[in-house]
Amino acid sequence: MLLLLNDTAGLKGQNSQSRWIINKQIEIVPLTEHAYLHATCDSIPGFGWVWSNGLILVSGHKALLFDTPVSDANTEHLLTWLDDSLYAAVKGFIPNHWHTDCMGGINTLKHRGIPSYANELTRELAQSKNLPVPDKGFTDSLNLQVGTLTATAYFLGAAHSMDNIVVWIPSEKILFGGCMVKALSSTTMGYTTDGDMNAWPITIGRVKEKFPDAQVVVPGHGDWGGKELLDHTLDLLKTNSQNLKK
Repeated sequence: MLLLLNDTAGLKGQNSQSRWIINKQIEIVPLTEHAYLHATCDSIPGFGWVWSNGLILVSGHKALLFDTPVSDANTEHLLTWLDDSLYAAVKGFIPNHWHTDCMGGINTLKHRGIPSYANELTRELAQSKNLPVPDKGFTDSLNLQVGTLTATAYFLGAAHSMDNIVVWIPSEKILFGGCMVKALSSTTMGYTTDGDMNAWPITIGRVKEKFPDAQVVVPGHGDWGGKELLDHTLDLLKTNSQNLKK
């Protein structure tokens, strides 16, 4: 059973709106007619229970998936919901970077025969860490089409991780920034061990310059918003840099 509710536990705050509750760990938020945010809560070692965002683009009865839930079980629940409720079969998958909150459910996709694409750096890092490796790699950018819609993945530089990308959906004016972009509720940069703090503001600057028409910006965790999330991320980076110098 699916319940249509408002302002639930996963994504509270500035953009309370109708959403589907799949179970206690998975919520779906319609952003536009064709795009949906999926928020899932999973246990991540060292961090506890964490809500993470991903994106779904649907055209006709086909879909593209950007980031999986952390677990194979929740990834299976998400795919089943897409099949049964939106009547959409996932035809391709791209993770934002190699961390488990982006591609922890990739084995479920492989089991279903869903092709996966990733930054070549993501594939290299996954292989070096004995993780499942996405099927095909790209370097600078990759266009994927689903039905009549197109999404483009771009690698614009290191930030939260050395391999993180962004995804631009021009028809919806949606930018999926993933974990390089911080929600307005964020007061710290979060986990930075695998990233590059010096490159991060440069990369965000490139993102701002490349996507001036973005109307919806989706971070890896927390509420989505507009381009103000990019400015907020830069402000946090500046504060972090000043604190390090003290």
